[in-house]
Amino acid sequence: MSKCDKPKRKKAMSDVAYAQGLFREAFPERRYGSVKSLLLEAQRFISRHVQKDFTHRRARSIWEGSARRIDSEEMDALRVAVLEESKREQRELRARLAALDAKLADADAHLARTSLAADRRQASRLG
Repeated sequence: MSKCDKPKRKKAMSDVAYAQGLFREAFPERRYGSVKSLLLEAQRFISRHVQKDFTHRRARSIWEGSARRIDSEEMDALRVAVLEESKREQRELRARLAALDAKLADADAHLARTSLAADRRQASRLG
């Protein structure tokens, strides 16, 4: 049977690749500034959610995608971490939007006052 005759199968993502994606989503480098600090925070977070000893080296191997296997409790901890990161990001975005709304409201109020003052000046010239 040649390669062309073989049925095409969907390739499933490995647990390690999936865990690496979750890890990078839960602990983004842009938030922590460096890989070292994100690995330290990941180790602290995940070690609170797993029974076994979760080391800095284990966190690095998942982040790099070089881990041989991923335990179910590690995968669960990563899912919780992604959820927590999403909540944190949502809080930051809501705060940013509130600040922008306030800034725009101030700008609109200033424009309204400026427009009103200009109308008064023009009316006083005519009258």
